[in-house]
Amino acid sequence: MAAEGAAGAAAGATQNKDILDILKMGGFMMYPLALLSIICVVLILLYFLTIRRGSVVSDKFMNAAEALIRKRDYLGLVAHCNRQNQSVARITEKTLDFMTKNTSASFKEVREVAQAEGSRQTGILTQRISYLSDVGTIAPMTGLLGTVIGMIRAFMEIASGNYEGVHANKLAEGVYQALVTTAAGLVIGITAVIFYSVFRGRVQKYIAELEAATTHLMALLAAQYNRRGGNAPQPVYTAQQRGYDADYQPSVHGDDDTDIVDDRIMPVQRPRPQHD
Repeated sequence: MAAEGAAGAAAGATQNKDILDILKMGGFMMYPLALLSIICVVLILLYFLTIRRGSVVSDKFMNAAEALIRKRDYLGLVAHCNRQNQSVARITEKTLDFMTKNTSASFKEVREVAQAEGSRQTGILTQRISYLSDVGTIAPMTGLLGTVIGMIRAFMEIASGNYEGVHANKLAEGVYQALVTTAAGLVIGITAVIFYSVFRGRVQKYIAELEAATTHLMALLAAQYNRRGGNAPQPVYTAQQRGYDADYQPSVHGDDDTDIVDDRIMPVQRPRPQHD
């Protein structure tokens, strides 16, 4: 049994050595292919860690945004968006910033701002994973270049007119190099394309959820516009009116700053804090 184990270990070592020898036979074109393989692995790990639903839209943010919109605490919602690293937060922030600075703007103009920022955010998500697609395209082409170089080397040996001895070995090395670079390029390219398809499906799913979330928030804003006859709704209060400092945290529960009566939002008057 011990002899069989030793023989198996020796066979494994020989096999590993053969793989390294095969890669070395690819010639200098294996260096750019090795770089592409490293880039491919890094991108795959990076996308697994960063392309998540929480970075696009979350239920927690949607609940908070809905509560603040119903309270017409738009400045509080902008402050809340500034603390969130989500695509839907950036769309909401850009929309509310335009709405509060352009009180005479129609809802159609506000919606166009939201759509423009939404298109920008979806473009960012799509563009991020395009690098993996680029690797999937470049790697096979790099392997093909190594193939061409290897075949040129082989045909140069044939053109020399001497088929004996070392020339025959060099001819075999040229064909060897051509096949190794082709195989390496295909392995890297196929891996990159497979994972690109996985991440593309994930991104498309998150984009659909982002569009649904944005549509929901815009519907809430449209209801506020309709209540004011098509004019931009005004905030019920500002941070300065509250008497708080610039670091005030907006409440998203709807029970401490406003009273909701018959679907109408009534501001609660509170005394300003006294500062020494």
